[in-house]
Amino acid sequence: MLNVGVIGLGEVAQVIHLPVLHSLPQLFTVQAGCDLSPTLVKTVGDRFGIPNRYLDPLEMIEAGGLDAVLVLNSDEYHAECAVVALEHGLHVLVEKPMCLSPREAERVIAARDRTGLTVMVGYMRRFAPAFLEAAARMPALGPVHFARVHDMIGRNSLIIDQTAYVVRPDDLTTDQMQQRWDRGGALVRDAIGDVGPELSGAYRLLCGLGSHDFSAMRELLGPPSGVAAARTWRGGGYIAALLDYPDFVVSYETGVDEQLRFDAHLEVYGDLASMRIQYDTPYVRHLPTTLTVTGTSGTAFTQTTIRPHYKDPYTAELEYFHDAATNGRAPKTSPEDFVADLDLFAELVRVLGRTTTA
Repeated sequence: MLNVGVIGLGEVAQVIHLPVLHSLPQLFTVQAGCDLSPTLVKTVGDRFGIPNRYLDPLEMIEAGGLDAVLVLNSDEYHAECAVVALEHGLHVLVEKPMCLSPREAERVIAARDRTGLTVMVGYMRRFAPAFLEAAARMPALGPVHFARVHDMIGRNSLIIDQTAYVVRPDDLTTDQMQQRWDRGGALVRDAIGDVGPELSGAYRLLCGLGSHDFSAMRELLGPPSGVAAARTWRGGGYIAALLDYPDFVVSYETGVDEQLRFDAHLEVYGDLASMRIQYDTPYVRHLPTTLTVTGTSGTAFTQTTIRPHYKDPYTAELEYFHDAATNGRAPKTSPEDFVADLDLFAELVRVLGRTTTA
């Protein structure tokens, strides 16, 4: 069993991670929680029975008694918290994005290598049973002719407010919020230069929502050779791109709107068959991810929808993290794996920049 501390007690911790951790008592015990907000430390700590509570991640880590931490706070601070945890002998599960700049990624990888501990990035879609089923079926699909990665969703809060109780604090100071925005801006400039608000917004969208899409795409199809074309609009809030592979092209489209729906899918087209992995919102647990397989044989066309398991991707991800940490196995969603996405985001922004300034 791993004694864990949770850094960041906001929306995703309340709706997902803390309930899942409590559903796996044979694997995890939540010993500590930390957040900048005193309101969250009090209310979430009471709600989930967290015995040890802190306002500062370093204080929590230095107090001892932990085997691992979940880094769930704002992404501007992910790398800093991960490095400190590693240096104090703790395994780390860090939510995506692991960081915002290559320089931060280098620090995390160096700390991981020095300590020999586990660092795993929270790409939960790659642990969904339907995704694993699709990956197992890929060799039988034959040559890929085309693929589509689609992620058009409504704001998470629209769905969460209908299905869960979440405490959203209002006790962070103006200085704390300004420090967060300043830090994020500096990290984005370090990664892609001083590109202006539209491209910076596109980069943050890619690091957030887009990281799920590209990570899953890479596991199924391998890395693309380049970005053939890309456009962004509405202040970087929508992106469309064509990604080059040796023998086919992937069409990518993403954006966040005000509709109460979650439409995220990855579809791969072969000569005689295709596969579509359909995700629903992760904020309502146990909504199944499905795999739809179509095929043609002679004059017959078949379409089969497969739901391999009701287990939600976050539960599967945390089970995998426990196994990696306790058995010393390198996770597939490693820091190096995340860097492949970070490099792709930077390339995409470079192409967007040529289009935007044309």
